[in-house]
Amino acid sequence: MNVTLLAGGVGGARLAHGLDLALGAPSLTVVVNVGDDTELHGLSISPDIDTVLYTLAGLNDEDRGWGLRGESYATLSALKDLGEDTWFTLGDRDLATHIVRTARLRDGQPLSAVTAHLARSMGVGPRILPVTDDRLATFVDTPSGRLGFQEYFVGRQHADAVLGLHFAGADAARPAPGVLDALAAELVVLAPSNPFLSIEPLLAVRGVREALAAARGRRVAVSPIVGGQAIKGPAAQILESLGHEVSALGVARIYVDLVDVMVIDERDAALAGPVADLGLAVHVTDTVMGGPAGRERLARELLALP
Repeated sequence: MNVTLLAGGVGGARLAHGLDLALGAPSLTVVVNVGDDTELHGLSISPDIDTVLYTLAGLNDEDRGWGLRGESYATLSALKDLGEDTWFTLGDRDLATHIVRTARLRDGQPLSAVTAHLARSMGVGPRILPVTDDRLATFVDTPSGRLGFQEYFVGRQHADAVLGLHFAGADAARPAPGVLDALAAELVVLAPSNPFLSIEPLLAVRGVREALAAARGRRVAVSPIVGGQAIKGPAAQILESLGHEVSALGVARIYVDLVDVMVIDERDAALAGPVADLGLAVHVTDTVMGGPAGRERLARELLALP
């Protein structure tokens, strides 16, 4: 079975790992959010892409969910000594990834080609595609004004209420090579990623939402909300501040025209009926993946859905 995962953040990376364990590399494509990409200290940084790469390569820091295991921070400390702002954590080994990416981008290579090179170098088998090679930047409207994604998420620790989102460049951005074809897979999965900060930037790229809506394969979304709370990050707060119900049902209403099946946690089993009333099939299971065994278990359940 050919499977495409739409992903961003830790939840997306963990489900990508589970699908890789269950499927094997050639059958899996991961289309990754780039709306939180940024430039710091002259380096091009793609946090969601790197989280997916590091997780699939077995290099990630499992405790934090991002970054590299056994990392050191001598360069960051030296930057601080030189008067640089170091609110965004960059490890020494992590810097190597950003240096290679930056050099290749400046040589004129598209992000998709650079990502493929990094994946090969790390021994990652699945195809990892940035949703676009063009500029796409997520901005967050807050009571303090419009903030760049990393300022909101890392600099201010996503403490601001989210009043709206703006995806700069989305109207002109073209899907990266292979993205639209990947949406024609037999199974397309929306990861349990933040619907607003990770999935919506993907759908904002011209033609992606339309391709997903028209896809003939099975389309499945896994809720990132369990028992009224987000497993990780500010998804619950954003649902509330944007006027959505903070529940798996609230997420289902957002995805209702884009998927056929909604996967919700067993703690939300009481919501299965209301979700089904939206016209969606419902699968109730343990969606909290944990380590590799839990990730593979959930992935195999998704692959077995009728």
